[in-house]
Amino acid sequence: MAETTATALPRGFRGAELGWPQLDRIPHPPHRLPVVGDVFGTDRRRPLQDSMRYGRMLGPVFRRKFFSREIVFVWGGRLAADLADESRFAKHVGLGVANLRPVAGDGLFTAYNDEPNWQLAHDVLAPGFSREAMAGYHPMMLDVAEQLLNRWDAEQAAGRAVDVPGDMTKLTLETIARTGFGHDFGSFERSRPHPFVTAMIGTLTYAQRRNVVPGPLSSLLLRDAARRNEADMAYLNRTVDELVRARRGSDGSGSGDLLDRMLETAHPETGERLAPENIRRQVITFLVAGHETTSGALSFALHYLSRHPDIAARARDEVDQVWGDTARPGYEQVARLRYVRRVLDESLRLWPTAPAYAREARHDTVLDGVHPMRRGAWALVLTPLLHRDPEVWGADAERFDPDRFEAGAVRARPGHTFKPFGTGARACIGRQFALHEATLVLALLLRRYELRPDPGYRLRVAERLTVIPEGLRLHLDPRSALARTPAAVDETPPPSGTRCPVTGRGD
Repeated sequence: MAETTATALPRGFRGAELGWPQLDRIPHPPHRLPVVGDVFGTDRRRPLQDSMRYGRMLGPVFRRKFFSREIVFVWGGRLAADLADESRFAKHVGLGVANLRPVAGDGLFTAYNDEPNWQLAHDVLAPGFSREAMAGYHPMMLDVAEQLLNRWDAEQAAGRAVDVPGDMTKLTLETIARTGFGHDFGSFERSRPHPFVTAMIGTLTYAQRRNVVPGPLSSLLLRDAARRNEADMAYLNRTVDELVRARRGSDGSGSGDLLDRMLETAHPETGERLAPENIRRQVITFLVAGHETTSGALSFALHYLSRHPDIAARARDEVDQVWGDTARPGYEQVARLRYVRRVLDESLRLWPTAPAYAREARHDTVLDGVHPMRRGAWALVLTPLLHRDPEVWGADAERFDPDRFEAGAVRARPGHTFKPFGTGARACIGRQFALHEATLVLALLLRRYELRPDPGYRLRVAERLTVIPEGLRLHLDPRSALARTPAAVDETPPPSGTRCPVTGRGD
């Protein structure tokens, strides 16, 4: 949604002291020091989990200061619901998201609200995520998933544990590359990650580090990292330029995928087309965002399934009932996996892989009737804590329980309390793509394997703007429950349906 006021807001970091007139009413960590603020004791490698620790200590709205940068954090359900009001608040592009602009520019994820290319790209690309388009992507998703199954079959036969995050990254990169851009990275033929993945992780990690290293010191402390980041961005740009060049040089009989839409489709009302530079930025945005977050979601879901064999058995029963002996399940058969989808949603509740989003005031307002905010003031919503708010999710909010997403439970919850894909007009355009892909893959894996965890493994969450379980390896046992009588299938409509998150009830 474009900025509707007369003048655009200034870009770059805006400290909380500029926008919150009664900032002193918001608690901050104890032992704050002059000049450096709350720096001492900060975990620079895990700033999200560090902020979650302070959030539990200080309450649903709090602030932290790193040298001259002061930030307001929010996680309470009522406050997050208020920030979701599109008439008063909009997406704020700041912190790590703004740090990605040198490579992603005005792509869908990183565009400022007053940049016209966001609306243009959204309107051109939205049909690429329609029901008809999704059904067209489904066979290619299956093809990539079968490559994963072949790889895991070989690992199982050799008695080796599988590298879950590594293999999920290969799967999701190939899926978005093939369905969206007709490109094959050959990830499953490689013993090491594709250089695109290495460069992508480098840029995300650098953006994360810039969040916690203040501007005056970043040029000194991150000098070597900045050089590596320049090389990583150059590689991402070269890779995408080659991909686009190859499509332009083809015979013109494209498949109607996302890249074809970028190159050939004009805006239905204005006739505008995406400029070449913006096409590059959109392709990078989709390749990065389209696989990094989904790979994390699948990895967390597999971790929880391995630790809860009763839940895995229930999900497996549903797959048996809905799919039967079908070798290649159809598109509609995936949508009928209600309980598998709940497993995925519950994993995204505990560890939303895009773990924060920022909102800024469109005009002077008062948050939750308590905290005055000037136009342009912003807050960072900590989604993992929002998803653990005991007022919304109960005293057992840390417990993994997919039945929280049973249709009746969803209807009983306040709106805007489950936000793994952001909120409002700028919510993730690829939400249904990611959910369909992840549900399909989880079901295929459950139908084929019993998942056995390493007894000594304890969940460690790595952060690079997104989050992923670090060092997660699982042992695969042959499926032992083929003869189990399937449970009854839940035929109630899925709670989140296929509605756009902008026009849906709030979740």
